Amino acid sequence: MESNIAYKKHKLSNEILIALYKNMLKPRLIEEKMLILLRQGKISKWFSGIGQEAISIGVTMAMHPEEYILPMHRNLGVFTTREIPLHRLFSQWQGKANGFTKGRDRSFHFGTQEYNIVGMISHLGPQFGVADGIALASKLKNKNQVTAVFTGEGGTSEGDIHEALNVASVWQLPVLFCIENNGYGLSTPTQEQYNCKDLADRALGYGMESHIIDGNNIIEVYSKISEITASMRENPHPVLIEFKTFRMRGHEEASGTKYVPQELLDEWAAKDPIDNFRSYLIEKEILSEKQDTIFKAQYKAEIDTDLVATNAEAIITPSETEELNDVFQDFEYQEVKENSETKELRLIDAISEGLKQAMEQHDDLIIMGQDVAEYGGVFKITDGFVEQFGKDRVRNTPICESAIIEAAMGLSISGIKSVVELQFGDFITSGFNPVVNYLAKSHYRWNQNADIVLRMPCGAGVAAGPFHSQTNEAWFTKTPGLKVVYPAFPKDAKGLLATAINDPNPVLFFEHKALYRSIRQEVPTDYFTIPFGKAAKLREGEDITVIAYGAAVHWALNALDKHPNISADMIDLRSLQPLDTETIYASAKKTGKVIILQEDSLFGGIASDISALLMEHCFEYLDAPVKRVASMETPIPFINQLEDQYLSRDKFEGELLALIAY
Repeated sequence: MESNIAYKKHKLSNEILIALYKNMLKPRLIEEKMLILLRQGKISKWFSGIGQEAISIGVTMAMHPEEYILPMHRNLGVFTTREIPLHRLFSQWQGKANGFTKGRDRSFHFGTQEYNIVGMISHLGPQFGVADGIALASKLKNKNQVTAVFTGEGGTSEGDIHEALNVASVWQLPVLFCIENNGYGLSTPTQEQYNCKDLADRALGYGMESHIIDGNNIIEVYSKISEITASMRENPHPVLIEFKTFRMRGHEEASGTKYVPQELLDEWAAKDPIDNFRSYLIEKEILSEKQDTIFKAQYKAEIDTDLVATNAEAIITPSETEELNDVFQDFEYQEVKENSETKELRLIDAISEGLKQAMEQHDDLIIMGQDVAEYGGVFKITDGFVEQFGKDRVRNTPICESAIIEAAMGLSISGIKSVVELQFGDFITSGFNPVVNYLAKSHYRWNQNADIVLRMPCGAGVAAGPFHSQTNEAWFTKTPGLKVVYPAFPKDAKGLLATAINDPNPVLFFEHKALYRSIRQEVPTDYFTIPFGKAAKLREGEDITVIAYGAAVHWALNALDKHPNISADMIDLRSLQPLDTETIYASAKKTGKVIILQEDSLFGGIASDISALLMEHCFEYLDAPVKRVASMETPIPFINQLEDQYLSRDKFEGELLALIAY
């Protein structure tokens, strides 16, 4: 049979050509076996890459083994070409303990540092931003390495993709952005996905090099990607590749292909990358029929042997302890004691000093955010940092929260800590997906930590209106895998920030804007740490327990100052996740009455959870219902008189007295 693809051997050796063929053949045979297992109910789902093998194999063989690849669910060839043992892949797909996610995630939703592969999440777009971060680490460490990342043509409609392309171009990051244009995003054809002739044309708008490659021609893929990646290593820059190919099976097997015209399927079947390359190799007498038969037999035997080994594995036995312990990477808190010398600092100064001392402690710690470099940040917390640490470590970013948080994840994968400043905590909504779906879940899913601190200037009381005044901590305490810290005093802010940066897990560090310049305190001058999960007991009393955090701590203290006859335990939580339930319960059992004050609106807030915990664990000790005091159930208004009405600040005193009198 003659080949329907025009191959040009170039200067490739016969050995390379045979290797290209064998590396394509192996995943094809695995897929054929998996389709049988799917029908037998031994795997739950399958996303087929049949017909697209040339892309995965050509790119992976052009990459160096130490270079990271971020594949999608049609890139089985990446995993097999990197020589991951088949029994581990089979264990992963069947939810066995020897898989990469311990049965916690399926199919190709996993990564492995051993093979320099970072797996996908279902939201697709964040992969590009994570690749930026890995490439940034490579550039900062002068490794001259390329990072390759895949998506489909449908995924290019996501905003994260565009943010990441822009960041890569602005920072000239060596990322090979691979788009597998296979005709359909599930059932939606390309003409309903984008309105340009070629997706490669989009690179022009980002000032980026781009190429269109026949994704079914293995020689073209391997030769061109080898050439392109060599130039990227020599001169770091991003490149966008559009591979023209086709998806021969359904988006996943259950969806089928009824929406695809048969003549289109027939046309692309004639361009099958393996059948055509086999014909070419046989025609050129590089491969014999006998050799081909031997290769197939060897791979089928390997597949069968590894499947038998996998079938012998025990099924996963659920363990609550193991599940809970794997949400976070282990972190052994290292106490650094306070020095005796102190100076009076505002909250904002303490944060700035703590951040600077952390930069001195960690030589490769990176700060990223809008206007954080020469301008010093909108609140001037990083003022002067560029002069001390340089622009590589103090990085202005484009206005793209998702891509920068994702880049921070990529830095963590490469072993680099980072602090990302959200200009205002409200703007986290523009990066919500990577926080709750990538940072929070990665360690639980495949043992990859997210060594990231997100600084969150937040809170009302500064007449900033609905988009600059929220205190949205409850969005994140709800999400397992995130730590949430919320200091009310300068000393706590400095010590807790040091711990947040030391902690290898994702930490959201809330900083109340109204406290930045209004609260002063004597703060130790040197570097020191304060542990998470330990509330501060600000006052000791017998009548009532008052619990608050952030600005609400000061509101509560002001109310108590007006009533010196009230003997109160005043608890400043400081850390919301983890939460110091031991201190809360002990105080509630002692006083018998508890009032919780928060700035956030009531429903679904921290006060609600603490109240529920108290009812479950301290009910028999309580002399009155637990009282929650919170702000109005409205967005935060701008004008002072409306903001004053909104806030829980002025409601607390009356509720406190009513509970005392209960």
